[in-house]
Amino acid sequence: MIYSLLTIKHSLYEVLKLLIPGKFRIITLLLLLGGTNGFISATQAPAKPEPILLRNEPLPFTPQEFYIADVVDARKDRKAVAYVQMPGTTPAQPTTLQPLNLLGGDIPAVKKFVQQGLKRSVQMRPVLVRVKTLQVSENLVGKERVEGKIAVALDFDIQRNGKTLHTLEYKGGGRYLRPLRDVSITEPTLRRSLTDALIYLNTWMNQEADRNEKLATGVKIVFKDYTTNNDPDTVFYSSKRPLNWSDFRAQPQPGIYAAAVLPGFAFTGQKEVVNGIIQLNLKVKVYMVRDGSWVRAGAKNAYCLNHEQRHFDIVKIVAEKFKKQLTENKLSVEDYNNTITAQYFETLREITRWQKQYDEESGHGTNVAEQERWNQRIDNELKTYTY
Repeated sequence: MIYSLLTIKHSLYEVLKLLIPGKFRIITLLLLLGGTNGFISATQAPAKPEPILLRNEPLPFTPQEFYIADVVDARKDRKAVAYVQMPGTTPAQPTTLQPLNLLGGDIPAVKKFVQQGLKRSVQMRPVLVRVKTLQVSENLVGKERVEGKIAVALDFDIQRNGKTLHTLEYKGGGRYLRPLRDVSITEPTLRRSLTDALIYLNTWMNQEADRNEKLATGVKIVFKDYTTNNDPDTVFYSSKRPLNWSDFRAQPQPGIYAAAVLPGFAFTGQKEVVNGIIQLNLKVKVYMVRDGSWVRAGAKNAYCLNHEQRHFDIVKIVAEKFKKQLTENKLSVEDYNNTITAQYFETLREITRWQKQYDEESGHGTNVAEQERWNQRIDNELKTYTY
């Protein structure tokens, strides 16, 4: 016998009237007719899908230059990794957008995926991964198809000597189409996007390890003295080319002194990365300025010229000490420029101290005995250097 739905409901209600008194009849009727397959499904919220289980698997490469030290969350939006389209419960509600996170937590899941997928050697460069974007968004295409878009943005930072150096940025993602009732493709596409980011890092590291300053593991200085004397206003220091009175071109200054020389110290440099080492090619310049040096007409004798030459020699000696200090000190790849600059200014101060002491003790050359003592001291210092 075929009964209509209304007949079934009516018969059940009649039975309940006999069995259940008073106000409890309606409540009990609703409970009996409810449930996942009940007649009041239009009022039910759609079932929420399970969190995304990011599957761990060995990645298709073995790092030779780095290891992942940590993964941190740098996302602006941390509410959900994915917003997926799910079937609705009535024709009036065809789909609903459901937020999803990774099982076990978004960043812990990514960290586990990375650490279990890559071999780790702490002898290599540590890399900090900052997750800036990790997002799955979906749109309904027609009635039964869903288009998914994955956006991944990661920053890779080198950690070196307690400092973090921003090194590389990655932006990528993926797309997929899936049936409305099947979300199984979402996780593999997300996993592939993360894998692509790590492949990008590995490729860049392998290409740049020997030539990129950010990946350098040490600093080496190569010094060269500039001795070419082809500047009409400048004499560059050379043991084969001592000063002569024709180098003193300026007009004599008022005062009691017979002559004055204007020496200086500077360096120029170029850098290159050779086999992962920053090589600094520094050209050291010890010089005197002709148009800043002068002599009175009656003072052009060998003794006076020697006194001025010793001022020039002092600059050479202190410049050699500058080279020695930088060679003996281990320069860090993070701070070598500041170290060199600081040493340069200390060298200038040292030159000033030596020059002042020399003139005071020799009486600007008038104390013959002290002048001879300084001559010997300077000669002994110069002998320790090859120039």
